[in-house]
Amino acid sequence: MLNVSIVLYNTAFEEIERLVRILRKVSCVNTIYLVDNSAIINPEFKNLPIEYIFNNKNIGYGAAHNIALRKSLELKTDYHLVVNPDITFEPQILDEIYKFMNKNAEIGHLMPKVFYPGGQIQYLCKLLPTPFDLIFRRFLPSRWTEKQTHKFEMRESRYNKVMDVPYLSGCFMFLRVSALKEVGLFDERFFMYPEDIDLTRRIHQKYRTVFYPDVSVVHHHAQSSYKNYSMLWIHISNMIKYFNKWGWFFDKERRRINNTILKIK
Repeated sequence: MLNVSIVLYNTAFEEIERLVRILRKVSCVNTIYLVDNSAIINPEFKNLPIEYIFNNKNIGYGAAHNIALRKSLELKTDYHLVVNPDITFEPQILDEIYKFMNKNAEIGHLMPKVFYPGGQIQYLCKLLPTPFDLIFRRFLPSRWTEKQTHKFEMRESRYNKVMDVPYLSGCFMFLRVSALKEVGLFDERFFMYPEDIDLTRRIHQKYRTVFYPDVSVVHHHAQSSYKNYSMLWIHISNMIKYFNKWGWFFDKERRRINNTILKIK
């Protein structure tokens, strides 16, 4: 079976109700965990067919999802979907992913094709990042970084085939629970932003981490760190923690994995 966790922070009830309504149409979905990092409880959420967990404070994206992921580990659930509140999709795609994962036991993490509401593709298949990719290029004109960005986002693949990717977005993470038992959950040192890079990388060390374009979702992506200076600081400070963990300019594993991905792409 499949459990689902949605983390919210001052999220509108209507947005959550819409997503829960979609999930409840899926036959393989068991428990939906709604993990609330808001400071004030919204009693409306308790009326939804979900398990509501109120944290009374913002403990971070990864730490909040870990509360639900530990429950899936305890229950020995087959799969767990980490999904953002601003995602929409047709219910049948989860059954299709579920069947695909059952046929491919070597896959630990899967992400579908992701579109913006206007129909443009979101380039969320990425190489393991260097400091330039995640920090420095944000402050440079896009025309100076376009070539490196296209390489980093694996755009030459055209996003039209199943492929192994070492960094998949945290907006929709279809995870094999047995893989999480082996590699661990989200690293709670990261408040937000690089926790999906870190987890995908650890799963990629032992399992396949796969982009599956046969199904798609729509992501109403806000990119808050580009619009808010406080969020930008949170972004940068957490990226520093990421590179302190894995290595800044000397990261042999990153070089090996990226070179392998680029050769087979």
